[in-house]
Amino acid sequence: MNDDAIDEAILSMLAVAKGGWRKVAMVIARVADQMGNDLPAGDDRYDLVAQRVEALVLDGRLAAQGDIKKWRFSEVRRPN
Repeated sequence: MNDDAIDEAILSMLAVAKGGWRKVAMVIARVADQMGNDLPAGDDRYDLVAQRVEALVLDGRLAAQGDIKKWRFSEVRRPN
């Protein structure tokens, strides 16, 4: 699995949200479930998706509020 495929899954999921904020934990869980066996097993799958969320925020492809390392207490969305 490459980073581009994970990024696309994250961005596609947030496109459906139509600009609304979504909890980082929910985004990570849904993308990891959607990608299934294409990701590593166990908690590594969630950590990998979390790293890609952080990279998208740093690249300006996602907007964030809160500390995105605290998945349950932060949110992301596509920039306006």
